[in-house]
Amino acid sequence: MIAFIVGIVIIIAAAIAASLFTVEQQQVAIIERFGKFLRLAQPGLHARIPIADRVATRMGLQVDQLELKIETKTKDNVFVVIEVAVQYKVDPKHVQEAWYLLDEPQAQMEAFTSDVVRSKLPGMDLDLAYADVEDMALTIEHTLRDSMATYGYTVVKALVINIDPAREVKEAMNNINASRRNQEAAIAQGEADKTLTIKRAEAEAESKRLQGEGTAAQRKAIIDGLRESVTQLSEATGVNAEEAMQLVALNGYTDMLRDVAAASRTNTLLLPHSPSALNDIIAAIKSAQFSEDSDKN
Repeated sequence: MIAFIVGIVIIIAAAIAASLFTVEQQQVAIIERFGKFLRLAQPGLHARIPIADRVATRMGLQVDQLELKIETKTKDNVFVVIEVAVQYKVDPKHVQEAWYLLDEPQAQMEAFTSDVVRSKLPGMDLDLAYADVEDMALTIEHTLRDSMATYGYTVVKALVINIDPAREVKEAMNNINASRRNQEAAIAQGEADKTLTIKRAEAEAESKRLQGEGTAAQRKAIIDGLRESVTQLSEATGVNAEEAMQLVALNGYTDMLRDVAAASRTNTLLLPHSPSALNDIIAAIKSAQFSEDSDKN
């Protein structure tokens, strides 16, 4: 009798245990009765009729990510591998459709993504493909969102992670970029050298101009000094301007001889120096003066 009661208790406990089940957070359970959809079970503790009812599946509501690699070619006949990441989740309002209408959602999304990439990329060259990555990602996202909504899935985001051409193409692109940068550097260096040459020429011209102005000023000062000396000598001695000029020139000549004799390192100069020689020098100075006056006239 006791064994019979214990057996009944065990059967009842097993039936109760079989009729209870739990659903975890961020999940929805699909309950079927004799193979037909019955209801959705939200997170928590639930009861079902043993044998008649069963938990067909538990659908996760968290965001999942599908990573794809799609090979295609560009308009300039470069084969590339496009790496795409699709973030998606089950729509809580359409869990039933997500389970019953689509057997392999990832395969379906891969097919849609491949169709978008292989229809869009062959119309662009490689450089444009790199520049238009965001637009391509938005096209994939909108296409998947519209297509997968029918099957109870929500596409959160689509990202083009990378465009990976063949190694030879990468090396060629790097060489082209390096050559372009070297050319730009050479042009910049040439412009710098040109500017430097122009500035040097301008500086040299300015220096020569200033030197010429200095020489002209020096000569003017000498002429003014001579004129002043002649005037003073004429006023002091009563001699005429011609005689005063001859005396000034003779004085300059004797000063030159004194400076030559006083210099410690001077090449030997052979000059005639006698009373008659002095007369000859004065005559030469006078002759030179007259020659200058005749040229001016």
